[in-house]
Amino acid sequence: MTRFIFVTGGVVSSLGKGITTAAIAVMLEKRGLKVSIQKLDPYINVDPGTMSPFEHGEVYVTEDGYEADLDLGHYERFSQASIGRHSNATTGSIYLEVIRKERAGDYLGQTVQVIPHITDAIQTAIERGAAAGTDVAIVEIGGTAGDIESLPFLEAIRQFGLRRPKGQVMYVHLTLLPFLAASGEMKTKPTQQSVGKLREIGIQPDVLVCRCEQPMTEAMRNKISLFCNVRPEDVIQEQDVETTIYEVPLDLVREGLDRAVMEHLQLDNSAPIDMTDWEDLRFRWANPEHQIEIAVVGKYIQLHDAYKSIYEALAHGGARHRTKVNFRKISAEDCADGDVASLLAGSHGLLVPGGFGERGLEGKIRAIQWARENQVPTFGICFGMQAMALEFGRHVAHIHGANTTEVDPDCAAPLIHLMDTQESIDDKGGTMRLGAYACRILENTRTAEIYGRDLVFERHRHRWEFNNDFLPQLEDAGLKCAGIHEKGNLVEVLEISDSPFFIGVQYHPEFKSKPLSPHPLFSAFIGAALNFSRGTTAAVPSEVEAR
Repeated sequence: MTRFIFVTGGVVSSLGKGITTAAIAVMLEKRGLKVSIQKLDPYINVDPGTMSPFEHGEVYVTEDGYEADLDLGHYERFSQASIGRHSNATTGSIYLEVIRKERAGDYLGQTVQVIPHITDAIQTAIERGAAAGTDVAIVEIGGTAGDIESLPFLEAIRQFGLRRPKGQVMYVHLTLLPFLAASGEMKTKPTQQSVGKLREIGIQPDVLVCRCEQPMTEAMRNKISLFCNVRPEDVIQEQDVETTIYEVPLDLVREGLDRAVMEHLQLDNSAPIDMTDWEDLRFRWANPEHQIEIAVVGKYIQLHDAYKSIYEALAHGGARHRTKVNFRKISAEDCADGDVASLLAGSHGLLVPGGFGERGLEGKIRAIQWARENQVPTFGICFGMQAMALEFGRHVAHIHGANTTEVDPDCAAPLIHLMDTQESIDDKGGTMRLGAYACRILENTRTAEIYGRDLVFERHRHRWEFNNDFLPQLEDAGLKCAGIHEKGNLVEVLEISDSPFFIGVQYHPEFKSKPLSPHPLFSAFIGAALNFSRGTTAAVPSEVEAR
């Protein structure tokens, strides 16, 4: 029977429930268990696909084409769990399902209420999120204890625990021990209050994970244990990490969280846990041999989480090369209005991420032109690839009026145009080209050298595509197609083959990068930037050679 761990949070948001949840998954996998992970979000949006990156951070896309909360990116980067559309549910999706059933008469005339209909639907979603053959399903509850919108989810997991045998369900509560500089001490009262909120509705945490800046004393641990009705050994310290979030699984193993989870779920705890690969990763991160700076020119640059997976993938590539990657975050609008050379000078690579709409496009094009003319390694993703095509079309192929119909529907030369399958679509949610599609990597290209194979599957999230009518002109001028989706004859990769690194991809490779297995394009991009910092354009080894 699948066992379940429910992870809740208290005191404040952004405590790191997603990282803690992912770290628990790592620990259980290291003990030979198959794990699934799910996020339940209390907001009313059906999914985050229509939300602004400024509002909610990036929209993470799963292999099966679901637009999900960014925490699912943490789950997939840390663990081997299969993440898909059943790994995320929201208040909106739950209520939509219940209302559809009510309209279809499935409730046979009953008065539809939060309890039991909404809470039953939440529990059904939880069971659906536990993949077949799962030993342990980990479920993170968004928001904090005491939030009005979280109450149905907390009630649902309380009921869920009552319906399972003892040892099949446990509750992990993440809370904050704030440090008050004025008094020079940490305070336990917020933790007590948060646990009290949970206990009011009938949930008694089995384990407390306490976020803190300073080490927790034994006296403090005992005090929390006494007031929160949790055994002292199950009060776990999670101190702020020094170097990288990928230290968290190691720290929590050292603090005994894996032992606590295994005991509460009545699982065999006798075998030692081997975290050697994570220890090696931490050493690489803490002891870089090189340092470079990557300029990221984007539309949503003010919010780090808007490009969370991109920053993580760049750092993964850096770890592969024993290189610390510093980010120079530049607003695309500043590049449109300011001195591009001064904004980008000294950077060792340029990455242009995705984004929608007109704002910032011309700034991205100006940044790409400067990088191309100065032989700075350049990597474009999704809308960034389209901006690379426009820049090259305007300034090298001299295509008059080159633009995208997303910005100018009546432009003279629509290098980027709306996909045929998108023309009749009005709804915005879940209707883009989403999820993994096959990409044939063409021979004798820089991209083929990097991947080391001729067929890859990469994730997409877009409506506009490259217009093949203009490909001959661009190729004659030196911008080559290096990858295609054969079924639709869609251009997936553009590159300047004799450049150290000038590659644009229509897909989002950042979603498939992991700290222990960086995506080959990001690894090669960092390698090219590292060579540029040394004043050389030596070839970057393929992913096969790097391994």
